[in-house]
Amino acid sequence: MSRFQRLVQQRWKFSLFLLYKLPAAWLAGVRVQQLTPAVCITSVPFRWLSQNPFRSTYFACLAMAAEMSTGIPAMWFTAAASPARVSMLVTGMQASFLKKATGTTYFTCEELSGMQAAVQQAVASGEPVTITVDTTGKSHDGTVIATFAITWSFKKR
Repeated sequence: MSRFQRLVQQRWKFSLFLLYKLPAAWLAGVRVQQLTPAVCITSVPFRWLSQNPFRSTYFACLAMAAEMSTGIPAMWFTAAASPARVSMLVTGMQASFLKKATGTTYFTCEELSGMQAAVQQAVASGEPVTITVDTTGKSHDGTVIATFAITWSFKKR
């Protein structure tokens, strides 16, 4: 298990990381539920700090959780590219909101192998590589709340 994966799986340490690096996500309650080589699952609760006037989770909070479900694996893979330094940046995002989020929404990204290959290709070629990965947000009962397609760019520094 890598150092980064251990950080993510230790709730209090990762909570401090979020507070320091992504305070808006920390305040909204975005959390990592699972990180494996095959899947990353994040969650965002419906609560006072993440609500909109329509009694559902604000779309920006859903977007934070969706981006984190793809961003945490991206950080993991760029950290694993050591000693090469790899920069990463979101260059695009498309979203579809299908249902009101009135409870905790869980975002699942299962396209981690493609993302890892993109990072490795960027390191090997020295050229920027982009990849679009999908993540799906569902309620606790499996109802699809939103889908996102997030485009990442990786470049060896």
